[in-house]
Amino acid sequence: MGQAVAASSGNLLDAIVAASRRIVETRRASESAAALANRAAQHRPRGVAFREALAREGQINVIAECKRRSPSRGVLRSDYRPGDIARLYEEGGASAVSVLTEPTFFDGSLAHLEDVRAAVTLPVLRKDFIIDAYQLLEARAAGADAVLLIVAACLPSELVVLVEAARAMGLAALVEAHTADQIRQGVDAGATIIGVNSRNLRTLAVDLGACDALVGEIPSGCVAVAESGIRSIEDVRHLHAIGYQAVLIGEWLMSAGDPRATLRTIAGIGVPATLERGDGAASANRRDRR
Repeated sequence: MGQAVAASSGNLLDAIVAASRRIVETRRASESAAALANRAAQHRPRGVAFREALAREGQINVIAECKRRSPSRGVLRSDYRPGDIARLYEEGGASAVSVLTEPTFFDGSLAHLEDVRAAVTLPVLRKDFIIDAYQLLEARAAGADAVLLIVAACLPSELVVLVEAARAMGLAALVEAHTADQIRQGVDAGATIIGVNSRNLRTLAVDLGACDALVGEIPSGCVAVAESGIRSIEDVRHLHAIGYQAVLIGEWLMSAGDPRATLRTIAGIGVPATLERGDGAASANRRDRR
């Protein structure tokens, strides 16, 4: 816990990536990639279903996140039962569930993902700092349908390998960017789902304006997802209006007394007919970006 607090004042991303590399090597020494692949083969991920769930028109598509703590806010829920939380998300109308599995800074676990997979029928995203194909096998073995790939955590060549490996395993890849250049790297790597994270992973500062600035950089053929810093109905409505087809919401839902009711409120926002037809402001923001 102290390591996470200390790292938050420095370069958090580098600290988490370094921890991820150590964890991967430890796990690989305990279970070979071949043995893990045999376990992963027992599951059939629904990567296509994940992408389709985020691209549905005429509604707000929410990736509802399960996480016990964050480096910026500490423990979000001491009585953390991700399977029960995910059931509330599904009942509330979430399109997919994200599960934080990073252990050192977020108190996450692959067991949490397994609990969620057993609890819901929704597509499930493994959210972690993935830097090795071994982690993709872990995700599939735990029942994930999709994985988060952070451009800033990988070299461009590594990102290409991870996107291709995820696709070969049947996993969808939500490729997360913080800049226009990172969006281009993601698209060049073959990403078809691009997330813009408004949180700077090096400083933890949040600027929702980043989503406004970058939505026009996402090609129209990609699903656009807004991540982090979403704290109100007004935020959701604005992000959808400017062209995001889906939003990933974590801390707001984890802190809500009744996350099911919060999700139902979001689902009830409604989408203007112009946006449903794709000829409104949202469409204009991303037109001809190929």
